[in-house]
Amino acid sequence: MPHARHRLTRRPLHTALALLLAGLASTASAAEILTIEEREALDLSEYRVTAPDAGYFDVAARMEELASTDNAILLQELDTLSQGPSCQQMMEYEPITTHLRVPGYYPNPKEWKLASEPLFQFEDNVSGLAGAFVATGDDYYAECLVRFLDHWAEQDALTDFYYDSKEPQAWFATESMIFAAAMAYANVRPFVEGLEKERANVERWLNGLAHQHAGIPGGEGNSCCNNHFYRRALYASMVGVLTEDDELFRFGVSAIHAALHDMTEQGAFPLEVSRGRRATHYQNYGLLYLITNMQVISRQGYDIFDLEIGGRTIHDAVDFLFRILDDPAALGDLAPREQYTGFLKDPQYFTWMEIYLRRFEAPRVEEFVRRMRPLYNRSAGGYMTLYFMDPAAQTHVVLDEEKQETTAFKGLGQP
Repeated sequence: MPHARHRLTRRPLHTALALLLAGLASTASAAEILTIEEREALDLSEYRVTAPDAGYFDVAARMEELASTDNAILLQELDTLSQGPSCQQMMEYEPITTHLRVPGYYPNPKEWKLASEPLFQFEDNVSGLAGAFVATGDDYYAECLVRFLDHWAEQDALTDFYYDSKEPQAWFATESMIFAAAMAYANVRPFVEGLEKERANVERWLNGLAHQHAGIPGGEGNSCCNNHFYRRALYASMVGVLTEDDELFRFGVSAIHAALHDMTEQGAFPLEVSRGRRATHYQNYGLLYLITNMQVISRQGYDIFDLEIGGRTIHDAVDFLFRILDDPAALGDLAPREQYTGFLKDPQYFTWMEIYLRRFEAPRVEEFVRRMRPLYNRSAGGYMTLYFMDPAAQTHVVLDEEKQETTAFKGLGQP
């Protein structure tokens, strides 16, 4: 595929492509994975945006709950976020308008880290402002977030990125910046009075950027259909809701249908467990975006967590994750038993569990997440323990001397 420079253009989300799913693992033939054409053919007409201000949780209700909590973990989060950032300092960050090019993580980790610093800073900035607003109820942070995003929108930031099917890292990096911005904005928009021009500009920018980015279906390898598809679906759902764009919203929903269709009888995501020693890591990584996306969709009134395709539900994928965490031999012939476990000490990979536990009784999940709280993910929702944890679930942080602090460079967004 030739190199391309992408500028902000509204293009069809799906193109009628006869795309071969190259590079699939032996565990998943092309016939078992829903193709792009098959995804396009899904009848998802029943799904439409019904509540543009619903976000991914009830912000007003959660703020009321937090106002009376005596939970030590939540109080610590509230105290930390009450000392929010300076809006003047936030506005000093320059929008990324230059041609964005990011080296691949696995072949060039040092170069990737350096290039990614300003991208991660953007995600921390928007998530931090949204979190400060939820923690304090101070309009200062909500209005600052709108002005911050408007500043980027004014310059059509992030719309000029390098993409080649063999060098997609800038495309990968941009996807998380889109849903970081959209999810943060969803937390504050219903509470901002005035700033109509700025809000309209932010929504124009997010919608156009989402269409532009999702208009690239993914090239060689699995990025058309694996966790990167789930990541694109997350911003599609959230931006679709915010801008009342049913086409984007249905693109987001299609990822849930595709993931359940592709899942093995055991509950494995074939394109994730094909990653060798990182099979367990990527099974979890897929859940991170799928369950967060399902939460967005559910807020529009759909029982997406109950969706069953081919006798499989999202709960099968959760159960399989814990089986292979407990015993890698449960992977069978899907992947080696010598699995990479470094991700298990990094809370950002497990924020989906707060959403899941708010909805379902899952003792194994609760046991695991107790050792990780509080959980924060700079792009996929932000301060998820603050937003979702049942105050009665756990009252104190579990100290773990081996637990590694989350850093800005753990590899989120890698293929």
